Amino acid sequence: MVNIFHLVLVQPIFNLLVFLYNVIPGSDIGFAIILLTILIKLLLWPFMNVSLKSQKALQDIQPKIEELKVKHKDDKEGLAKAMMALYQTEKVSPFSSCLPLLIQFPILIALYEVLLQGFKPEALNQLYAFVPNPGVINNIFLGFMDLAVPSIALAVIAGIFQFFQTKMLMSKQPPKQVSKTPGAKDESMLASMNKSMLYFMPVMTVIIGINLPGGLALYWVTVTIVSIIQQVIVFKKKPDSAGDAQKLVAK
Repeated sequence: MVNIFHLVLVQPIFNLLVFLYNVIPGSDIGFAIILLTILIKLLLWPFMNVSLKSQKALQDIQPKIEELKVKHKDDKEGLAKAMMALYQTEKVSPFSSCLPLLIQFPILIALYEVLLQGFKPEALNQLYAFVPNPGVINNIFLGFMDLAVPSIALAVIAGIFQFFQTKMLMSKQPPKQVSKTPGAKDESMLASMNKSMLYFMPVMTVIIGINLPGGLALYWVTVTIVSIIQQVIVFKKKPDSAGDAQKLVAK
């Protein structure tokens, strides 16, 4: 199983990284990692679009969900059936956001192995016949940053961008018009949990980042920036939640 994972993911990613290292002027491994990350994100772009559109759709139908919670406040089974019917009608899946994470996780592990072993001269034996062997990979980025060892600076930068990305996806507190209804209590709790994640995720990113090679932290910075750009594109049109709340109260 390990050999299959290596052949299918680790070795191809390593070869692509070395290829980019060879063709980029100046042979800067940092720029090779950034370009590799962008290529991987472009490959996963359609999957992330599905996830982000699903999250946006869930936000758009939030007033309807609140209405169902008020209507079925004493009937959990009826509420579950009504919400499933709503998801089917609106063609929204609350689980679709898990797919991109499942896809990215093995790629992250493969890239970790690549960056952990890829700076060693013996790792170049994994190169395909059509990928030129550079002989040695210079692990210095921008002339001063060693990406083979942990980088506090890159870890902190990754944490900062993680904060902004998490903030963009954070559930908001229910509008004041419906905040006191029984159906809004769960949403308030979820929003509070998300607010905690707003600070927890960046801190964890920094803690993990300072214990990993700088190359992996650079990957995380790049992938987070590209993710933010994609989220801006998908979430560009925001629903008028206040107007929806007023319509809900009017009912």
